[in-house]
Amino acid sequence: MGRVSKTYTEGKARIVGGEGVFLNPAMKGLRDVSVAFLKCSAPSKFSILDSTAATGIRGIRYAQEAGAGTVVALDVNPKASRNARRNFTANKIEGMVMNKDLQLFSIEAPEKFDVVDLDPFGSPAPYINDVLKVSKDGSLLMVTATDTAVLCGAHASACVKQYGAVPIHNHLCKEAGLRILIGHVIKKAAEFNMGVEPMVSLADMHYMRVFVKLRKGASEAYGSMKSLGFGKYCNSCSWAGVSVGITPKAVYRCSECGNETQQFGHIFTGKLNNRRITGDMLKSGIEDGHSERTISCLNLEPEVPFFISMPVITRKLGISSVPYGAVIERLKGRGYAAGRTIFNEDGIKTDAPVSDVVSIVKELKGV
Repeated sequence: MGRVSKTYTEGKARIVGGEGVFLNPAMKGLRDVSVAFLKCSAPSKFSILDSTAATGIRGIRYAQEAGAGTVVALDVNPKASRNARRNFTANKIEGMVMNKDLQLFSIEAPEKFDVVDLDPFGSPAPYINDVLKVSKDGSLLMVTATDTAVLCGAHASACVKQYGAVPIHNHLCKEAGLRILIGHVIKKAAEFNMGVEPMVSLADMHYMRVFVKLRKGASEAYGSMKSLGFGKYCNSCSWAGVSVGITPKAVYRCSECGNETQQFGHIFTGKLNNRRITGDMLKSGIEDGHSERTISCLNLEPEVPFFISMPVITRKLGISSVPYGAVIERLKGRGYAAGRTIFNEDGIKTDAPVSDVVSIVKELKGV
């Protein structure tokens, strides 16, 4: 997997791979999502920098399917650049393919882009400054992280070094990792006097990907910085929440049971998704079924930080599982927001206290 030596068709693109050039067909769904996002969010005839082009498939699809007018594709690997250039020609894409390091390009670039796509191998953290140098007010950034073991807390010291944040290594790790990633982008953007508006945020399989809009100005940068904070998790009752602020008041006790909580962060504490954008993306048509279901879940997911793991609740109560749909409906009946989450198939997002969830579980089990 990863090397395609014969013609590969995806969307409207026809790609021929090459020796030493990476292409993962399993990531078609994520590329479908990226195309849908740009169709719904980017300006007409937008300019885009694909800063890690490989075969050039993303830039080609953005031109063919999302309306990109100017496509610049970079890759530090000369074999990849030659391959991408051939694929641009074969697909009749009038773009520029360059064999150049992103850091050097960002210093020399004569223009700034409407959209920048950053999809490196591993952590995007070392490259955020570079993509911000070629961005402007209103630019869209699409940033992928595949160092999920780091962001999810399996390598906590690496997360501290790369992202300046302490992760958590339990069922909340994917959402916490995604919020750490967004928080890192916010902190770096503030150095450029820019604020960050998250528009779509995904954590799936081996990757995390965030789609954000940059807004120029000191007040925008400061406003985004104020959305940072810390996550808190109670191992006793499984409550999770946030303390909002760059230096929030330190509260180490659970607001529900009074036991000491586990702290993690800095994280982004605000809304992860723009419902208008996710709704428009669904209307635009996402060919990949798994990705379409993921965006559909995002469109319905309550916008509250973190979720409740139902197996954790039932295990603490010493009972068997309950139907999650019934729990959600009863929570809604009590006036709470409730729904499933993309971060965990056994999780429920709700603004209800854990005690009310426990009460409903007991009702359903007759205990």
